Amino acid sequence: MSPHIPAGCVVVLLKRTNSQGRILVNIALWIIAGLLAAVFLAGGVVKLIQPKEKLAASGLGFVEDVSAGAVKAIGAVEILGAVGLILPAVLDIVPVLVPLAAVGLVLLMAGAFITHVRRREAQGIVVTLILLALAVLVAWGRFGPQSFSS
Repeated sequence: MSPHIPAGCVVVLLKRTNSQGRILVNIALWIIAGLLAAVFLAGGVVKLIQPKEKLAASGLGFVEDVSAGAVKAIGAVEILGAVGLILPAVLDIVPVLVPLAAVGLVLLMAGAFITHVRRREAQGIVVTLILLALAVLVAWGRFGPQSFSS
């Protein structure tokens, strides 16, 4: 420690830097959660309102392997996950649902990953892994260092 800087100043600087870091991480988690919510909301709505045949024609090949009801259920789960990433925290009503929604999306993406690997869909694998990693990041951040209870 430098003899010119009082110890109390170092503590204040460290606290301030840590506080600014927490704010930046919180902002980053909000941005990631917002992007994930937008992607899953859009994807879920498409799966709910478009017929299975139209989805298959647009490039969603996995729909050929599942029932129309399963496609609608996946769409509904995506919408619920999207809503769960944002609304509980914004409304401050059971904010622990945010990381739980992220975990649900991680599980959904794990299933999607397996499906894309079985179908040998390289682009689907990459996109799925990116979404899975972002959802893991939100779950980790909101359960851990940036939980809404701390």
